[in-house]
Amino acid sequence: MTLANHPPGAPDMTALKARALNLRRKMMRMAAGKGEGYIAQGLAIADCLAVLYFHEMRHDSAAPDWPDRDRFLLSTGHYSIALYAALAEAGYLDEDALASYGLNGSALPMSTFDETPGVEIVGGSLGHGLGQAVGMAMGLKLGGSPARVFCEFSDGELQEGSTWEAAMGGATFKCDNLVALVDCNGIQADGPVTVAIEPVADKMAAFGWDAVDVNGNDISALTEALAGARKPDGRPKAIVMRTTPGFGVPTIMARERAHFVRVANDEWDSLQVELEKENA
Repeated sequence: MTLANHPPGAPDMTALKARALNLRRKMMRMAAGKGEGYIAQGLAIADCLAVLYFHEMRHDSAAPDWPDRDRFLLSTGHYSIALYAALAEAGYLDEDALASYGLNGSALPMSTFDETPGVEIVGGSLGHGLGQAVGMAMGLKLGGSPARVFCEFSDGELQEGSTWEAAMGGATFKCDNLVALVDCNGIQADGPVTVAIEPVADKMAAFGWDAVDVNGNDISALTEALAGARKPDGRPKAIVMRTTPGFGVPTIMARERAHFVRVANDEWDSLQVELEKENA
């Protein structure tokens, strides 16, 4: 098996939008009846995962441990609902298993564990994803692998020093096979992000990264940014994504606390109708 880091041809926008909608449908079914959860973040990042798994990344669900696969690291482990949806859509997980999401004893907990097929790291403790990504990227380069590492982390994690140490390391060791996907949604566990972290793209550039700022819910902007991130120029790449929690479902978008939203059991049917209406 060989790896080509450049996706063949132009992205199929219609197909990618359909994939993103399928991911949102799966997430809504996974969250329904559980009363609360991280559905808002999952809905927000669906466009990014659709572009990664169905256009940009080189991977094979039939060989999840393929040494030359591209790696996706979800540093925000509580976004697991979105990752599980993507892994099921891509064939890593059985669709029937999704119903167990977040339940006691489930193989699909609310924060990721790396024994789940397709999951690369444990993501339950925030602030460690980028450091692990830098280590993986260095190891792959030293081993002569053409694989790339894509690491999603949040603006909340930019309040932690370890993330900036990792950013310095990625630039110092010329990890041009590393792409950071910074989900800037403005929230942390108990409200708005409290530390003045902006301008994120400018700061990443100052740390030695090629950096762009895009609408994280615009598939065209995402595919363009990821295409630009393929350059083997000795610099790691950062795509700062401005996402809207709950994107695609207006009622969830409007919830006051979008980090861990509460949804009554009798609301789910109407929310699923909203999702379909927004994407008609």
